[in-house]
Amino acid sequence: MPVTRSAGLLVFRRTKNDGIEVLIGHMGGPFWARREEAAWTVPKGEYGEGEAPEEAARREFREELGLDAPEGDWTALGEVRQAGGKTVTVWAVEGDLDPAAVVPGTFAMEWPPRSGVRAEFPELDRVGWFTPEAAAPLLVAGQRVFLERLLTRVRGRA
Repeated sequence: MPVTRSAGLLVFRRTKNDGIEVLIGHMGGPFWARREEAAWTVPKGEYGEGEAPEEAARREFREELGLDAPEGDWTALGEVRQAGGKTVTVWAVEGDLDPAAVVPGTFAMEWPPRSGVRAEFPELDRVGWFTPEAAAPLLVAGQRVFLERLLTRVRGRA
């Protein structure tokens, strides 16, 4: 059985007093609508064998946020195999963007279940800047390690 692979980009910005904030998005659709903790994600998406993971991360950022990825040096944060079996590879890049400028991509699914009706939902229904400490409980558990890796690189600590 082939491994599902996903690539994403974790944007961060520096704040006063040598702090940082990260940009994450709340997953759209009815399954996530009433959840806050463990319902946010790094902008990312799946890719196949013919696509480089870096290009997939750039494409998915554009598809999910409707904005180009910030220019700058990408720092590899490695990969993680999530509980569902998907392998996620993430890079970090320093940048800034206004969450109000986001125009999320959409997906369609049958809703309500077994109704025969297809409804469209945003991939991410909102995005925001958070300190890594505030972002950690919001992110799905399998992606929290990327915050730790980012902190190690930016702050020089685990």
